[in-house]
Amino acid sequence: MTPSPHHAPPDRPLLREPLRRRSLLRLGALGGTGLALGPLSACAGPTGAPGPGTLTLGLNRSLVSLDNKLNQFDAAVTVQRAVRQALTRIGSGMRVQLVLADRFAMTEPTAWSVRLRDGVRYSDGSPVTVEDVATALEMYGKVNGSFLLGLFPELPTVEKTGERTFKLRTKRPVPVLDRLMANIHITPAAANRPEELQSGVGSGPYKVIEANSGAGEYTLARDPRYWGRAPHVDRVRVRFVPEESSRVIALRSGELDVVDTLTPDSAEQLTGLPGVTVEETSGVRISQLFYNFRKPEGHPLADARVRRALTHAIDGEALIRDVLTDSAEAAEGVVPLALEGAVRTGTYTYDPRKAKAQLKQLGAEGLRIRVIWESGEFAADTSVMEAVADMFRDIGVRASLLQFEPGGDILKWRQGRGGDWDVIGNGFPGTTGQALTSLQGMYGGTPERERTRDTYMGYVIPDVQRRLEDAATETDAAARDRKLAAVQHTIWNTWPSLWAFAPKTLLARRERVHDLGLLKLNCYDLSAVRLEG
Repeated sequence: MTPSPHHAPPDRPLLREPLRRRSLLRLGALGGTGLALGPLSACAGPTGAPGPGTLTLGLNRSLVSLDNKLNQFDAAVTVQRAVRQALTRIGSGMRVQLVLADRFAMTEPTAWSVRLRDGVRYSDGSPVTVEDVATALEMYGKVNGSFLLGLFPELPTVEKTGERTFKLRTKRPVPVLDRLMANIHITPAAANRPEELQSGVGSGPYKVIEANSGAGEYTLARDPRYWGRAPHVDRVRVRFVPEESSRVIALRSGELDVVDTLTPDSAEQLTGLPGVTVEETSGVRISQLFYNFRKPEGHPLADARVRRALTHAIDGEALIRDVLTDSAEAAEGVVPLALEGAVRTGTYTYDPRKAKAQLKQLGAEGLRIRVIWESGEFAADTSVMEAVADMFRDIGVRASLLQFEPGGDILKWRQGRGGDWDVIGNGFPGTTGQALTSLQGMYGGTPERERTRDTYMGYVIPDVQRRLEDAATETDAAARDRKLAAVQHTIWNTWPSLWAFAPKTLLARRERVHDLGLLKLNCYDLSAVRLEG
């Protein structure tokens, strides 16, 4: 069953009039101090501490599928890749590692030669074949609304050259294809479909023995037929625990072993507790308050000058300090600076007087802005949105907040099929470690992709798309970086976001969990994790 979204009435701001911005920010900063006192109502029910051979994960977002065609939030990758695998993956140091392939090399400007490992098999005992790779690419290409498609300048075609060998061919050079293919999970061709698959047949170290996708709960068991090194942990339980307070309580009690996407307040509570370790790493995800680029000509938000004027209403420094409590860095570019090829393009400047003056000059006074987002999109999301609504009020803009529960209809809204909105709280992961692919995914939209609603919030600017495509097919690395730097400045000047930030990755685990190996991608290799005690 799809939960109904919770939202404020569109004609009335969510915040009560007496609650002004500064008081709200202080409340946001203090809100975490009482987290450990909250009830465990969001958990699926007390089950006691995990057994000695079972690792229990508490996710902040519902894992509605073990397929990644549409369901690609960071923590999901950890679980999905334990069941399904790709030809490659991005590992430590953001380097490419071979998985189902033991050879993956560019042998022509528009062709990569690939060889499947000998003996790789699925959990049902069937072999991984070249046909499976070709079908996987075909199915990903047919999915409607997948952000993964936007990462590729074009999907390659498969030319079989032997029982285990093939070439990935493109019309133009794709110099980072080995990184891009880390996102294409391979499944048996006969069982693959152009949709999120609910079955758990894959080539990974674990197989699915219990699944309740509606509740976001799964049990994985070690696959005795796994072709690679056997994982250390016998079983993995995945639970959806949306309330951060409940995740903190369950971790402290030992009911959960690992919890993801923590606020610094929760991390502070857990730091120093016996039996608990908090891990932090810089991230390559960007979180944005992104504008709706499907507005018709003549709408105020179709004007980049209006979009820029509204950015001056947002006190990003206060949001990071008082609500996000220094768990993020304000964006200074259109992608995180931790990505290879990213450049600084500018900063968001807080100046409410300037915002009001510019809106008046542009004839855009008294705007009403609808802000939408899904719960758990980033830490402290609700507090951030409430603060933004209050900041808008300071410049005479009325905001209504529409918050979707995980598993709801926000995908349809993102595609412009569910209802009208103005700003969306959304995140985009840097799945390849390269600025190029994130830039393409967000800003490389074409009219053709927009007809199927496969663009990023309707962002279609032909000049930007052409320049990104030119950079993406540039084989000379230095020339590619120059082209990318120039187009990033152009994108910044279109003012795609009201505000944006790069969150740090905070994760907590019981000390019985070892070798977790948290990556900048905010995921880790489940097969490497060990349990002691």
